[in-house]
Amino acid sequence: MHTIKNKKFQVSIKKKGAELCSFKSLSRNIEYIWIADPDVWASHAPNLFPIIGCLKEDAFLYKGKEYACPKHGFIRNNDHILLIDETEDSLTFGLKYSEDTLKVYPFQFEFQIKYLLEVNKLTVEHTITNHGNEIMLFSLGGHPGFTCPVYPDEEYSEYYLEFEKPETVPTWNVLGNGLIGNETQPIFDKPNRINLHSQIFNKDALVFKNLNSSKVTLKSKRSGDVFSMEFKDFPYLGIWAKTNADYVCIEPWLGIADSVDSNRNFENKEGIIKLASKSNFIASYSITIKN
Repeated sequence: MHTIKNKKFQVSIKKKGAELCSFKSLSRNIEYIWIADPDVWASHAPNLFPIIGCLKEDAFLYKGKEYACPKHGFIRNNDHILLIDETEDSLTFGLKYSEDTLKVYPFQFEFQIKYLLEVNKLTVEHTITNHGNEIMLFSLGGHPGFTCPVYPDEEYSEYYLEFEKPETVPTWNVLGNGLIGNETQPIFDKPNRINLHSQIFNKDALVFKNLNSSKVTLKSKRSGDVFSMEFKDFPYLGIWAKTNADYVCIEPWLGIADSVDSNRNFENKEGIIKLASKSNFIASYSITIKN
């Protein structure tokens, strides 16, 4: 585990998967990242690359070959990620392609993720490099889980998510096999609010496309603002937790799980990023704790 901190906050990152596992207020002794209880959900904040969610038939097709890439990709839980740079306020980790990765993903990639702590704000910056001689295809995202309720003696149902702009988009239904269905349903209780409750994720994640907002705030009806996430580089957003669990995941995505109608061709996959040979792609999101 690697740690950076200042006078008010401390951030810890696991080497395995370069996974954020703690964002803690030192002055208030409050932990904002989910504890990864193995009896509920055994992760803190997985990093998603080179796919988001599930693939139809658990594999994609590219140039006549089939590649069985695992759900959410192979960065999460990866033991081969290296710490490549460390400063007083930042940690940067990286992974390059190998013979093993080429078996499940046929591109010569380099994945870097940098965590930068500035007072009460944590920025998570991703840099993807294409070392190959052809266009590289990928998706990218975060899956941070946050403690909810945060404060003692509060209930999950006292919390809500407030978006910065009015929203009318519905959530896309996730099917039992993890694929995105063709049906949608309304979810916003007010034009910019989603009230949390114990059964809200009974049908799996809430999946949004084309939101007006690029910022969402977790709020308590009793205590006010808890934290905000800004995700302007990410056009898709997932919100999820296990039913009756004491956390909520807010997931900025560049890409999305396969739809039930997918033809499995990676080049046609919804939300896929196309990166030219010898080029870089950078995208970041940030989490700002109420100071």
